[in-house]
Amino acid sequence: MGASRTRRAARAASVLALAGALLAPTSAHADSVRDLEWGLDAVRAPQAWATTKGEDVTVAVLDTGVDDRHPDLTGSVLPGKDLVGFGAERGDQSWARHGTAMSGIIAGHGHGSGDTEGVTGVAPEAKILPIRVILEDSDSERKKARSQRGGALAEGIRWAVDHGADVINLSLGDDSRSAHPEPGEDAAVQYALRKGVVVVSSAGNSGEKGDHISYPAAYPGVIAATAVDRGGIRAPFSTRRWYATVCAPGVDVVIADPDRSYYEGWGTSAAAAFVSGVVALVRSAHPKLTPAQIRDLLQDTARYRPEGGRSDSLGAGLVDAAAAISAGGKLSTRASKPRAASQPPRYFGAGPALAGVGTSDSGPGPVALAAGFVGVGLLGGAWIVWRGPRRDPDED
Repeated sequence: MGASRTRRAARAASVLALAGALLAPTSAHADSVRDLEWGLDAVRAPQAWATTKGEDVTVAVLDTGVDDRHPDLTGSVLPGKDLVGFGAERGDQSWARHGTAMSGIIAGHGHGSGDTEGVTGVAPEAKILPIRVILEDSDSERKKARSQRGGALAEGIRWAVDHGADVINLSLGDDSRSAHPEPGEDAAVQYALRKGVVVVSSAGNSGEKGDHISYPAAYPGVIAATAVDRGGIRAPFSTRRWYATVCAPGVDVVIADPDRSYYEGWGTSAAAAFVSGVVALVRSAHPKLTPAQIRDLLQDTARYRPEGGRSDSLGAGLVDAAAAISAGGKLSTRASKPRAASQPPRYFGAGPALAGVGTSDSGPGPVALAAGFVGVGLLGGAWIVWRGPRRDPDED
C-alpha cells in the first residue's frame, strides 16, 4: 500500500479527542446534568428556543456511530449508514461512544419526567442522521479500517447529502504534521455546499503541538469551530489557524455515553457539535438561507469579537444562536463562491499567539460561570480517561 493511500486512510480514521471524567449518579436534583451544561447558556440556546428547537432539520453526524437507543436520543436518530462494516458492535465498550456524545450535544432531548434528566442538546427537536466512517481508538479493528476504508469520509459526506441532511457535523480530522488536502474530500464538501448543505468541522486539537492545519476544517466553505472554556478563554489544545470561523464551548462539556453514564469531555469535537446545533436552529428558523449566508451570519452575530474583528484563535467570536436567528431574516439571497482548496488562503492571520488575560485572543470573559458550580457535587472520586479515535503515534 502506497504512502498516499496510507495518509488518506489515516485521515478517514481519525477524530479529535474527547477526554472525560465520570459524573457520579445522583438523586439529589433531577436536573443535575442540565445544571452542568454551561455551554447551552454560552451559545444562548435557551433564548433561541423561543423561536425554534430545531424542528424539521436533519443533522448528519459522521463519526463512530450513534446509539439510537440512548434515552436522551430515543426517537431522534434516523436510519443511517455504516461505511466501515466491521469492528465493535452494539454493546461492546468500543462502540459509538464519540458519535453518541456529539449527537447528544447537537440534539439530545433529555429523558425522565418532562425530559428533565440527562443531556439536552442545542437543537433538541432536530433529527440525527448517523453515518459511521471511523472507529473508536480502542477498537481492535481500527488498523484494518485505516487500510481498507480510506475513502469513507468523502463517501459519507455525499451519502449524507443524498439522504436528506441539512447540516453535516464533522467532529473529526487529520491534524498530523503530514496533513494535506485530499481532492476527494474537498470535492465532497463542495458537493454538499452546492446542494445547500452546511458543513461544520472541528478546527483541530494541535494547539500545544504546533497548530497543524486540520482537514476537513480547512476546506473552503467549511465552518471551522475552535474551543473555549467556560470563562471564554481559548482552550490551550485548540488549533490557531486562518480558517477559524467561530468559537464554541469545548472544555468541561457534559456528554452522554452508550454505557448510560455521563462524562465531562474536552475537544474541538465538542465545539463543532455546539456550532452544528446552532446551525440547525438557524436553518429551522430560516430554511432558505444558503450555507455561505449561514456562515456569514454566524460570524456577523458572534459575541465578544476579538480585536480587529477576528483571530486565528477565536474566529469571529463566540457563536450566538439567538442573535443569529434574529438577524437571519434580514440577509440578502446572495451567496459567496467558495475558493478551491488548492488555492492559498488570502488571509494568513497573525500566527500563533499566547492566550491569556489582557490579550486580544483571551476570549470573551466570564461566560455562564454559575452553571458550572451547581453540579459540582456530581463529580465522583474515580476519574477515567476516554479518548475518541485518533491516529496512531507512528502516523505523525
